[in-house]
Amino acid sequence: MILKEMTNQEFINFTDTYKLKSIYQTPEYGFIMNKQDYDSIILGLVDKDIVAASLILIKKEKGFKYAYAPKGFLLDYNNYQLVNEFSQQIKKYLSKKGIMGIKINPMIIKSIYKYDKYEEEKNQNYNMLFHQLLLSKYYHLGYNNFFESLNPRFEAIIDLNKPIETLFNNVKKSFRTKIRTCYKNGIRLYKGDSKDIHELEIFTNRKYKFNSSYFRDCYDYYSKRNMVDLYYTKLDTQVYLKNIQDKLNYYEEQSEQLNNEILIKHINNDNTIKRKINTENYLSQYKNNLIEAINMIRNNPDGIITSAVAVIKQDKEVTLLIDSYDKRYKKTNSKHLLIWQLIEIYKKQGYTKFNLGGLTAIIDNNKYSGLNDFKLSFGADIIEYAGDFELITNRRNYELYRNFYPIRKLMK
Repeated sequence: MILKEMTNQEFINFTDTYKLKSIYQTPEYGFIMNKQDYDSIILGLVDKDIVAASLILIKKEKGFKYAYAPKGFLLDYNNYQLVNEFSQQIKKYLSKKGIMGIKINPMIIKSIYKYDKYEEEKNQNYNMLFHQLLLSKYYHLGYNNFFESLNPRFEAIIDLNKPIETLFNNVKKSFRTKIRTCYKNGIRLYKGDSKDIHELEIFTNRKYKFNSSYFRDCYDYYSKRNMVDLYYTKLDTQVYLKNIQDKLNYYEEQSEQLNNEILIKHINNDNTIKRKINTENYLSQYKNNLIEAINMIRNNPDGIITSAVAVIKQDKEVTLLIDSYDKRYKKTNSKHLLIWQLIEIYKKQGYTKFNLGGLTAIIDNNKYSGLNDFKLSFGADIIEYAGDFELITNRRNYELYRNFYPIRKLMK
């Protein structure tokens, strides 16, 4: 078997026939990361046909070069001979180019945790696959629990094969209420295009570690093969105003009715007094909301964009790539409606998996608990992968670099 540099089209043809894949193992992702100061090559192992392949990103710092295969190599990890052959050929190839090492985070599943967090389905072949990588001279870099790597070790994935009613019932009850209320308040979903990338750039601000061209590059490159969709939510200020007026009218009627019970019928029990207090609180709230709604419709008669998302489509899987919302309108819960309606859309279009992206391990005192809870509240399962492995490809350069600079910072 021989190792060769593949063309973009050869790589596309290979991934089209490969079952387990990732949006990060595409020519498009290589082009995107080229704009983030990474070089990239695509390597394939040929035995009559291509039997293994990988996009490889290369980072250069302080004169040293280090490689990374996002989401690992595309090959059958159950085939030890193939894994070892591809790894040794990669090692030899990169060493000649002075690249000191390569990190991979293969899509080897360690465990699957059901959305209720009580059931764990372990990969029975995991220990064998893990040790086979060690036999091929990889070093395991540990089970990181947060976002220490370029790609997260945990992902939240929704199985879209279930009936739509089941999918909605799997959504957390409080989220279902927020989704319904959000729609009543005038939040609507729209499909965007390249001009709407600006909204993502504004909302995300410094949320992402890549430079400002990242969002537009993602859209531009993935759109060439019709792999990207952009959606955004918009608050219809006229609907919002009418809903607030209806709510205010309702509580004014309730207040008048309770006044009648208390002052005329002399019904002064604890329950009536409690209802009266609650009603007055709601009246005060909706009077303030009415002022806010009037100002909204005056300043934004065409509506207000409240959240936006970019998703990547690959075969039967949809992956949430970038998402954010306008924090000034957080209380509208528009992102809840956005995610649910995307589930509806892609379920109807025949997609079978919706990858909500990375999350962290479920542990106490976790500053990312809000992120985890949001994604898991849509009924997603937690997919735990093996983590990062490192293969030293040029021992001399590796030792030189390690003496001057912490190796893990290079590809963090």
